Order: sequence, then structure tokens, then C-alpha cells
Amino acid sequence: MRIAHLSDIHFGGENPQAVAAASAWLAAEPLDLVVVSGDLTRFGETQEFVSAAAWLKTLPKPRLVTPGNHDAPYLAWVDRLFTPFARYERAIGRARFQTHLAPGLAVYGLNTARGVQPRANWSKGQISQNQVAEALAWFAQAPADALRIVVCHHPLTEMIGGPMTGKVWRGEAAAQAFAEAGIDLVLSGHIHAPFTWPYGYGDGHTYAAGAGTLSVRERGVPPGFNLIETDAEEMRVQALAWTGSKFEPSRTWSLARR
Repeated sequence: MRIAHLSDIHFGGENPQAVAAASAWLAAEPLDLVVVSGDLTRFGETQEFVSAAAWLKTLPKPRLVTPGNHDAPYLAWVDRLFTPFARYERAIGRARFQTHLAPGLAVYGLNTARGVQPRANWSKGQISQNQVAEALAWFAQAPADALRIVVCHHPLTEMIGGPMTGKVWRGEAAAQAFAEAGIDLVLSGHIHAPFTWPYGYGDGHTYAAGAGTLSVRERGVPPGFNLIETDAEEMRVQALAWTGSKFEPSRTWSLARR
């Protein structure tokens, strides 16, 4: 199984050379799925969504795309308050959840971003008990031998030493629930740096994996994305970094499967 995981493109503030090179790389590779875990835009502006939608159409199918906090309008306050993901849904697709089911693979995308929250920093994440329950009910219908992946924008638990935080409300409880249900991977973005780590719950074989950014908003890490390759024994997450002329492997993690 080969899955490309991209995140935080931030059209309106994208790195044009890296975005174009990523498109060419993806088109040349045999892939089972392309995942984009949110923040397709910089400010949630209509023209940014037009650019994002046009770019997505150049990527191989199948694709699964989730929204991020930057995909709610930054300046259009009425829209942000009442219909924060209407622009996203018109241009990209359903915001609330997405699914992909194929032989050996079950993927569920959910939205951890919110238009407004009862705290000062609206960029941080939330996940509700209902969202977790709906995801697990869907996975319960998937074949038992399928690789199980959850996709969301914010890391459910914090990356130690990371360049920024997700501070996801109810994130730790969601991570525990997914681990105890036998989810294999939880893919996210938001912090603009690649990482992996195991959740400290269940049998220890549920892992978080984050992708970097293809924007100019670098946080000490070059633009890049991840390639995930799996077999019966392990999941290999390879971070590909933009050198200015091409993507090169910068780090690879080997994660043992249950």
C-alpha cells in the first residue's frame, strides 16, 4: 500500500515551485491514495479556493481531503460565524467527514477545525465525542484486515518540541478511543513539520503521523510531504523535503503493525 500525505498548502501563500514539483512527483508515482489534511488556503478567500480546487484536480485519484482552520474565512465574519466551511464545500467537497474504502484500506477523514470557539485562539482544534463515535461506527463495518487510518488537520496529542501546538479539545480522549479500537494511523498537519509517534494507549501500535507544508510558512523545516508505504509487518513513513529543485528523503520512520 502506498499513500501520499500532504498538508497545509496555504494557497495565497503557497510555495509555487514546491507545489508544482509535488504535483509532478505524485503524477509519476503508483499510489493507492492521496491524502490532504487541511489548510488548503491562507485566509479562506474565494480565489484561494479556486486555486486549491484547480490544483487538486491535477492530483491522482483516489483522493481524500479534509479542511483545516485556515479554510474558514479569516475576514468575512458573518460567514465565519454562521457558515465557516461553506466556501470549502462549494470548492472542495464535504467538510464534516469523508471516507475511502478499498481492498485492504479503510480511511475516515473528520474536521477538527471550527469557525469560532469559546477561547481566544480559534486556530486550535476540537473533536467531539460524536465525531469519534461516528468514525468508530464506520470502521466497525470495514473489513477486519483493512489498514485503518483516521485523517484530521490538528494532531490529537502534542508533538514534543514541535514548532507550534494543536491544543485539541478532547484530543487526548479521542487518541485513546482510536487506539483502543485498533486504528493504525492518525494523519494530521497544522504544525508544518513531519513527525511520527505512538499513542500511549491500547496495544501501543496506533501511531500519529504528521506531514509538513508546501507553503512559504516554514517553521524551521523545508517544504515537503510524506510517503507512507505499508506491508503486513510495518508502516514506513518517509518525509520528503524540497531542496529548491527536487524532493529528497529527509527522514524515514518504521512503525510496527499490530
